[in-house]
Amino acid sequence: MKIERIELRHVKLKLVSPFVTSMGVENEEEHIIIRIDGEGLTGWGESVAEGTPFYSYETVQTAWHVLRCFIIPEIIGKDINNINEAIKFSERVRGHRMAKAGLEAALWDLLAKQKGVSLSNMLGGLRRRIDVGVSIGIQTTPDELKKKTEAYLKEGYKRIKIKIAPGNDLQFVKALRKEFPGLLLQVDANSAYTLDDVNIFREMDSCNLLLIEQPLGYDDIYDHSKLQREIKTPICLDESIHSLPDARAAIELGSCKIINIKPGRVGGFTESKLIHDYCLSKKIPIWHGGMLESGIGRAGNIALASLSNFTLPGDISASKRYYKEDLVFPEFVIAQDGTMEVPVKPGIGVDVDIDKLDRVTVFKEVLR
Repeated sequence: MKIERIELRHVKLKLVSPFVTSMGVENEEEHIIIRIDGEGLTGWGESVAEGTPFYSYETVQTAWHVLRCFIIPEIIGKDINNINEAIKFSERVRGHRMAKAGLEAALWDLLAKQKGVSLSNMLGGLRRRIDVGVSIGIQTTPDELKKKTEAYLKEGYKRIKIKIAPGNDLQFVKALRKEFPGLLLQVDANSAYTLDDVNIFREMDSCNLLLIEQPLGYDDIYDHSKLQREIKTPICLDESIHSLPDARAAIELGSCKIINIKPGRVGGFTESKLIHDYCLSKKIPIWHGGMLESGIGRAGNIALASLSNFTLPGDISASKRYYKEDLVFPEFVIAQDGTMEVPVKPGIGVDVDIDKLDRVTVFKEVLR
């Protein structure tokens, strides 16, 4: 497969409603959409680097620079037979996993289409439907949180994740648990706490949570091992896990009992599969996180989440959860049993709506 043309698009998608976390308020999402053309086929990927450096040091601008100046020049015009060949072209670039992951996703899509198989099949997925949950940002009052939760439960979501931050934690968790005693519930701190807050998490042990996601530093593994020894609720690491070695260190240290995988955070589907397989060998459950992707990135997430060890519901919500109009058709919907269908058409299994993509494109560049 000769790589003939690569197109980068900086897009801005307005969210249905503000999304509030311990890191701030998001009203729109900025990502890079990547299109790769070769031998009459097109592959699509999404770099989830955001407009701000608050979740990761990577931003749209840094990812664009690294892709445009260092990675794409190495691969354009080359004949690529498999993903491993493609990855070698970016090995000299240290870090910048979100930039790499977006390009790799487009290559996976392209090569799956060349073989005439779905991305799920290409990745080794086994499921035709996946369990999904929904993430709720920080609300102003417990009553507002209960109303939002009830609405999502009516839509079919069976697992609820709520964002927490100092001052917006125990009262919200306890109120939700009291209102919905059987709810599959987990919390996400986005690194907002320290070991000094251990008593908050001890109190959460009585709330029957599935997990507490990334309570401590965004780059920490060691302190999480101390916290996990102090509480019964499983800790799940997100921001701290960038690679298989990170996952191995966290598991060996006892820093977590569950791991969240986001392809953008770890550098793509290839590294995601390595982490998946290692966790499976260690009997560590994993689940698929989300970065407010458009349907392009969401399609890849669904394919990856069809692998066998994604045993907990992922943050892969319906298209309408975040955007009034998605960039793909058909859009992704959730069934009343809390599952989502895994696309079976070749590649990511959905079509990109170019008109909608044009409307949200801020800047575009074509490289040949």
